[in-house]
Amino acid sequence: MNIGFFGLQFSFGLQQSNMGPIYSYLGASEAAMPLLWLAGPMTGLLVQPLIGALSDRTVSRFGRRTPYFLIGALLCSLGLLAMPYSPTLWVAASLLWVLDAANNVTMEPYRAYVGDRLDPDQRPIGFLTQSAFTGLAQTLAYLAPSILVFWGMDRDAVDLNNIPHITKAAFLIGAVLSLSTILWSVLSVRELPLTPEQIAEMRREPLSARTTLADIRNAVRDMPPTMRKLAFAMLFQWYAMFCYWQFITFALARSLHGTSDASSAGFRDAALATGQLGGFYNFVAFVAAFALVPVTRRWGARNVHALSMLAAGAAMLAIPGITTQSWLFVPMIGIGIGWASLMGNPYVMLADSIPPQRTGIYMGIFNMFIVIPMMIESLTMPLLYNNILNGDPRNVLYLGGVLMVAAAVATMRVPSGRPVAASA
Repeated sequence: MNIGFFGLQFSFGLQQSNMGPIYSYLGASEAAMPLLWLAGPMTGLLVQPLIGALSDRTVSRFGRRTPYFLIGALLCSLGLLAMPYSPTLWVAASLLWVLDAANNVTMEPYRAYVGDRLDPDQRPIGFLTQSAFTGLAQTLAYLAPSILVFWGMDRDAVDLNNIPHITKAAFLIGAVLSLSTILWSVLSVRELPLTPEQIAEMRREPLSARTTLADIRNAVRDMPPTMRKLAFAMLFQWYAMFCYWQFITFALARSLHGTSDASSAGFRDAALATGQLGGFYNFVAFVAAFALVPVTRRWGARNVHALSMLAAGAAMLAIPGITTQSWLFVPMIGIGIGWASLMGNPYVMLADSIPPQRTGIYMGIFNMFIVIPMMIESLTMPLLYNNILNGDPRNVLYLGGVLMVAAAVATMRVPSGRPVAASA
């Protein structure tokens, strides 16, 4: 059921590890980088609640959720094919909007599709398995350029726009995986059929703009207390993660190679190091996601998530002071544990607190707690970067570490559900 999440997250991994360098190759400044990343949070804010509400009411021969993540996967593949051939900065930024919109069309119906099929005692392993596939997919996405170099491609071969050929090849692989893995899930695990009562209720108020907007308004009004409390913790943790993804390559270029020149060999080496380190922390997340299942069952998603955020915060605080690449793999363990929990445990807490018939819309609204912090970061970081953070990307990572610790504190304020007992 979660194989399709592999392709979806491979796409996200390519964006996280390559969009910063691509923008730099095309002439973007470091201070402008957050604004160029604004596509993700903006499209998520607009698309996911809308698609979540629509999928809750959709009646089709293919199911409620399937049409959305099939269309999204196709558009995502087309966006991945085109991205590394961007001739100018504005083309790359525009394609990122298309790519993120497509990913968001797929994301929340896919999460709801998993939630639809699982009983409460199955949800920890269901959503943490999604987290595991996230770790595995992003491991390979981050490592793809390094693997291609190992297989014989020239690391320094670039096109007329200074975009490496290994980057183009990695995006081609992502385009194939995005569509093929979603098709695998669709054909292997069909959606559960709706009951006649469910269909009658959905057709009582047919799908329309009015009913969709009314559903979103009512869902926000009736939001469970657990979900409201989670919003504060999500603010800190996703602001911090966006800081990390946007500036890790620039920070490593400074700390490992003493350069900020995007056309230098040192910067390209830093981009490869980002992929290698990102591949490692995502592999840690892949392993940790399975390890967290019995721990979460025993101690509860809230407590496990708070400790995981502390581990990620400590790692971000350590990275800027490390000047040897081999030692950077140590803090990546903390990043990986935090990433595994971040992609699984908040959804365990959420799924246990929302009505099953409204899973789609609440999963979509919950994504607002992810994209709004990203939007805030994208709009505030250009103001902070030169004036407060001294134009040094390493200081951005320090800020991210502090915010991760704040996320751990805020998580402990979320009402604690009872740990889910292991099923027979």
